[in-house]
Amino acid sequence: MDGASLVPGSAYAWRTPGWQGRPWRETVLYEVHVGLLGGFRGVQERLPDLAEMGVTAVELMPIADFPGPRNWGYDGVLPYAPDSAYGGPDELRELVDTAHSLGLQVFLDVVYNHFGPLGNYLYSYARPFFRHDIDTPWGAAIDFRCPQVRAFFAENALYWLREFRLDGLRLDAVHTIADDTWLPEMAAFVRAHIEPGRHVHLVLENDRNDANLLRQGFDAQWNDDIHHVLHHMLTGEMQGYYGDYADQPARRLARCLEQGFDYQGEPSPFRGGRPRGQASAGLPPDAFVFFLQNHDQIGNRALGERLAELCSRRPDALRAAIALQLLSPSIPLVFMGEEYGATAPFLYFTSFEDQELARAVSEGRYREYAGLVQAAGLIPDPQDIRTWEASRALPGLQTSRNQAWRALYCRLLRIRREFIVRHLDGAASLGARPIGPLAVQAAWRMGNGDVLCIYCNLSDREIALADSAPGAARIIFAGREEREGLTRTDSMLLPRDTIATLTPRPK
Repeated sequence: MDGASLVPGSAYAWRTPGWQGRPWRETVLYEVHVGLLGGFRGVQERLPDLAEMGVTAVELMPIADFPGPRNWGYDGVLPYAPDSAYGGPDELRELVDTAHSLGLQVFLDVVYNHFGPLGNYLYSYARPFFRHDIDTPWGAAIDFRCPQVRAFFAENALYWLREFRLDGLRLDAVHTIADDTWLPEMAAFVRAHIEPGRHVHLVLENDRNDANLLRQGFDAQWNDDIHHVLHHMLTGEMQGYYGDYADQPARRLARCLEQGFDYQGEPSPFRGGRPRGQASAGLPPDAFVFFLQNHDQIGNRALGERLAELCSRRPDALRAAIALQLLSPSIPLVFMGEEYGATAPFLYFTSFEDQELARAVSEGRYREYAGLVQAAGLIPDPQDIRTWEASRALPGLQTSRNQAWRALYCRLLRIRREFIVRHLDGAASLGARPIGPLAVQAAWRMGNGDVLCIYCNLSDREIALADSAPGAARIIFAGREEREGLTRTDSMLLPRDTIATLTPRPK
């Protein structure tokens, strides 16, 4: 890294030394960009509001030191150093400590597949750290065949979990790590060196849908499949990888709800017909992180639009998708501002001081999206301070519309906590099926024997259901009502919203 270095000491006195974390089943993730919220202190100020809403885990986008004051964090070059633009190491400790005092976990997104393009001098003095037979979008691949490299990153994972008492890690884009053996080895190493009794969680982003990794020390994977099919169903978009889900989307959504992944070895047209994925049936529902939005899926759009903007003419469908997300047994992830129905964009931004690199980033962004956005001036320049400022337009979302969205999240998360979370251990799918072009039904037997059944209709019309379901069901969400002891008849209409029933196990 360019510039002066600092070796910090710390005498931080933890206020919550007895914190052991929370079981994975209780996790409701909330992804944040630390810089946009004002650094570690700014995130800390938001914690009471998040805890009140029902969030149980804050996930920080990468904080490893990167060049310049503005960056998504995936250009980090010092994996052991919290970025100084966000605050000092003790401010990170205070953030984590405060979260624990409120019953919140803190996760960190870590990048072990590449280094950033500026300020990484490791290649100059440790060339064996890299392999020269594989190129990546970021240059030479990191050589995970080397024992020292494997130890460097495994120790880094342990460093964040021990030194800052983080509760979990999300490993970015592990499909670009050119070694299939290191990940299980790293997971085993971390779990062998964590204090007994602590709940520590390891989560993957993996475009290959390698279900076997979820049986080798990892709690869950971000489920791109369920995001992609729902995004297509909500917006009608078919560009890029969304085209892989345009054929019978309700069937694909049902498969995700029942088995986790949609692609489990089938050829992916977007990937040139190459097979993608492994069989995921039999994995527990909470082995999958269910999101409708995240930093990638918003920020990698040309204009950074959120679903509240894209679905402005279909708010009922968006509410139904949110209810499906928060009431299904998978682990939900909410992206910052989503809970307020925020319409401000989340854009890709950088602040590289190297003018040649800055120009290459700006021109690359334009080339990538020029065919999608006809007016060239509409594509925000990542280097422009106005791109950063536009993405910061989140505080003060206090309009009645914003509060109505937040009330929906609060209510659904309360229902999840009261009716679903406590019985997630041992939950298993009872099957899922399409019941219309944009509608599905799915059911799970919960760990205590109750049956959770969800009907989700994303279309613009009511759907007649001819089958009958158990009569002694509690309706825990039906449009905007909550009712107890509702008896369903043999025929009913499914409205343009989500209905979830919870049927107690037979006495």
